[in-house]
Amino acid sequence: MPDIRKNLIREEIQALNAYHVPDPGTMIKLDAMENPYHMPEAMMDEWLGFIKHAEINRYPDPAATKLSAVLKTYMGVPDNNSSVNGCVNSIILGNGSDELIQIMAMAVTKAGRKILAPEPGFVMYNMIATFTGLEYLGVPLNEDFSLDMPLMLDAIKTHQPALIFLAYPNNPTGNLFADSDIEQILNAAEGLVVVDEAYHPFACCSFMPRLGEFDNLLVMRTVSKMGLAGLRLGLLAGPEKLISEFDKIRLPYNINILTQLTAEFALKHAEVFEQQAAKIREQREWLFSALSSFSQFEVFPSRANFILLRVLQGDASLIFEGLKKRGVLIKNSHSAGGVLTQCLRITVGKPEENKLLIGALKECL
Repeated sequence: MPDIRKNLIREEIQALNAYHVPDPGTMIKLDAMENPYHMPEAMMDEWLGFIKHAEINRYPDPAATKLSAVLKTYMGVPDNNSSVNGCVNSIILGNGSDELIQIMAMAVTKAGRKILAPEPGFVMYNMIATFTGLEYLGVPLNEDFSLDMPLMLDAIKTHQPALIFLAYPNNPTGNLFADSDIEQILNAAEGLVVVDEAYHPFACCSFMPRLGEFDNLLVMRTVSKMGLAGLRLGLLAGPEKLISEFDKIRLPYNINILTQLTAEFALKHAEVFEQQAAKIREQREWLFSALSSFSQFEVFPSRANFILLRVLQGDASLIFEGLKKRGVLIKNSHSAGGVLTQCLRITVGKPEENKLLIGALKECL
């Protein structure tokens, strides 16, 4: 009997590996760049009362109107009165940033068109390009993880990609690309340039105020890293004339009613999550210092909620497995190769989790 999979499924999809998320079990989870803090108990009780009246028998507001207004204010999307060059800005919400990336890719898909991003970068840029039939161009970063501008500008000039993604800060390297380099890319690109600010709560730098200054600039955010990863809620901001086109592709009711209500509630208590982000930034500095005390590691500065290090003496995969045996799960980036060879990525946890990590590392080494 013929293999129906081989006859029907596109070859490039068959060649892919599914996005794998390891089961942490009871391990300390320092692999997924999550906020480790729960909502305070009193706030949790208030939230339960808030959602008790959710009409889950009804479809949610398809435009998430109330939540969109709250997010637009909280995320600092320039309003029409303050926008540059009279640009009218708008937003679209997605089931996580992944859906927004997919929507943009679907909107521009056409034979011969390309998506470009620095490498290493967020893996979904590449995967979604494949899903949607676009060619992916990965431009290697410099050894210090900065943008290789001659290579970037040459790739843009040669291919004029429909979409360019710039993670700011970058995942998995944790650094911010130079603003002047991003400006050069915006000016050189004929396609859309998406500044992905998933880690904004820890970077405290943004291109959001510059919407309208460049007609091809879009800014993407998420509530995941601020402590609401379970909601799966992303936001894309940019010129209304572009956002309205993307909205035609968005599936109806993509933001469920519990996500809408919970995010709206959480942003009324935004100071709680901002205080948690401040704690994580403080712990990032402590963890950077503690990791730097190991002569076996090269530790890279970070503006995100994770730290990348390179193992100079020893084997990254053996250290990764040693930590797992001791109940600590981090990310082994070694398999990606290139500048990530012998690299490990560690999410910043609570103080007690970070101390346990350092203790486990001492045992591994």
